[in-house]
Amino acid sequence: MNDSSLSYVGLFFATYLKFFFLLTPFFVLSSFLSLTRSQNPAERRRTALKVTFAVVVVCLVLYFLGNTIFAVFGITLNAFRIGTGAILFLSALSLMKETESPKTAIGGKDISVVPLSIPVTVGPGTTGALLVMGSELKSLPVASVSVAGLLAAILSVGAILIMSHWLLKLLGKQGIAILSKVTGLIVAALAAQIMMTGFLGFLGRA
Repeated sequence: MNDSSLSYVGLFFATYLKFFFLLTPFFVLSSFLSLTRSQNPAERRRTALKVTFAVVVVCLVLYFLGNTIFAVFGITLNAFRIGTGAILFLSALSLMKETESPKTAIGGKDISVVPLSIPVTVGPGTTGALLVMGSELKSLPVASVSVAGLLAAILSVGAILIMSHWLLKLLGKQGIAILSKVTGLIVAALAAQIMMTGFLGFLGRA
C-alpha cells in the first residue's frame, strides 16, 4: 500500500469518526427508544431503516451545498466555522446535561423524518458541520473518500437503531446516558477545533 492509499485510508477513518460522533448516536438511540416505545419489533426496524435513509439524503444534500449557500448569502467559510463551532458547543453542553428523552410519539404518526431524522439526528450543529466540511473538499478522490466515511458513519448509526432493543438490554438506560455524555465531550472538542480554525483563518494563519 503506497503513501497515497494510506492517506486516503486515514481520511476515511477521520471522516467516519467525526461524523459518527457529530450524529450523536447514543442520544439518537435514547430518543429513538422513547419515541418508538409503542411500536413492535418489526415496526421499530422499519422506522430505523426510514430514519437511516432520510439521514443519508439530508446529509448528502447539505454536504454538497456548502459552497453554494456561502456564495448566495455572501458568508465567508471562516465566519461559518465560528458560528458552527458555537452551535456545536451548545449542543455538546445540552448532551452532557441531558436528563430526559423526548416523550413517546402519539398515535400512528410517522416520526422517522421529523423529529427523528431532523432535528434529533441532524440538528443545527450537525447541519453547520456538514456545510463547513463539505465546502473544504478540494478534489474528486478526496470527496469520494469523505462521502464514503460519511455514509459509513450514517449506516453505523442506523445499525445502532436497528439493534436498539438489544442494546437497551445490554447497556441499560444509565449506560446509554453515560455514552451520550461522553459523546458530548467529543463533540465539544470538535466544536473547539472548528472555531479555532475559523479564528485562525480570520487572522490569516489558516
